[in-house]
Amino acid sequence: MIILAGTPIGNLKDASVRLVETLEACELIAAEDTRVAIKLLRALNLENRPRLVALHDHNEREKAAELVEFARTADLVVMSDAGMPTVSDPGFHLVAAAVAAGVEVTAIPGPSAVLMALAVSGLPTDRFTFEGFLPRKQGERLQVLKGLSREPRTMVFFESPNRIAASLADIVSALGADRRVAVARELTKLYEQVKRGTASEVLEWAEAGVKGEIVIVVAGAQPLEVDLPTGVAQVLELVADGTRLKDASAAIAEATGLSRRDLYEAALEHRTGRTPANEQAQLPLL
Repeated sequence: MIILAGTPIGNLKDASVRLVETLEACELIAAEDTRVAIKLLRALNLENRPRLVALHDHNEREKAAELVEFARTADLVVMSDAGMPTVSDPGFHLVAAAVAAGVEVTAIPGPSAVLMALAVSGLPTDRFTFEGFLPRKQGERLQVLKGLSREPRTMVFFESPNRIAASLADIVSALGADRRVAVARELTKLYEQVKRGTASEVLEWAEAGVKGEIVIVVAGAQPLEVDLPTGVAQVLELVADGTRLKDASAAIAEATGLSRRDLYEAALEHRTGRTPANEQAQLPLL
């Protein structure tokens, strides 16, 4: 089978007993960086010296078939430099190929920068979305952030310390200076720090310079305070742009807090001039 091995994101004491046992017994490791893998094996005082192959963004597609065939008859351990393989790191194409080939895939749970940053952020954790790394170029970054401006779930991003101030400035521009933000750096390490506040407050802190591995956690958008007629108008605008009435009603309900059923029925009546009960049978595509 293929074993996705969750590795420490900083503190070596977070290596699980299961991880250590697996690495001690494995024959082959596909590692994001074989040099980092060797350092981990040595740091964990393992006697086993498994064969190592590099698996990264530039070679994963071409190596996937060969590694999947190996995993048919032996265990293949997959490791990223830190955390869980496939989460913003190589491994996804390999797993997809394994699933298509009928080869079993499992994982050894381990530390997660995404979940840890979310947990300590002080922001809502019941619903969240992981957005990976923000684009390097400002224009593309702003486009992504503006597209998330009405996202109601807490958002988690990875970012480079070299771009953290620029990204926070774009968050202020796209999401508002008062949007709640938490920046977590060096999680599980000696200089772990979490800076919480409004986007403008955290930006001011970041402009002095930030080092280390960075995770940005951003609060979701608050529901818009609008009345039903305004909400219906927004639904009809989406429908005019090609969105199905059912989907448009759901989207505006989530963004405003209005009832999806009320929006749907009022918009349907506005479009047809008749009540939903009389029209549902005639509108199978909605």
